[in-house]
Amino acid sequence: MQNYSLDNIGQVSEDVLEQAKHQPVVLMENANPSYVLMSAEAYRSLLRRLEDAENQVWGELAEKAVDSASMVGSDTFVSELKQLAALEEAQP
Repeated sequence: MQNYSLDNIGQVSEDVLEQAKHQPVVLMENANPSYVLMSAEAYRSLLRRLEDAENQVWGELAEKAVDSASMVGSDTFVSELKQLAALEEAQP
């Protein structure tokens, strides 16, 4: 990643934009990173990767929730179904 001082940005703007086409460019102010300049395609790619990562995390959390959950009253429901099935079998 290339670094440029904001004090000199006017003199190197063409170079900065050319560099940003290929990789992110850090703009420095008082020796501290202030901004990151990147191409629109690199930015879109970054957003897609972030969205994919979020979806993966949410999917894993949902799977864990389903695996550890049980339906409220499921035992009673199953018991009632068995009783209904037994009644059905007992009728001619």
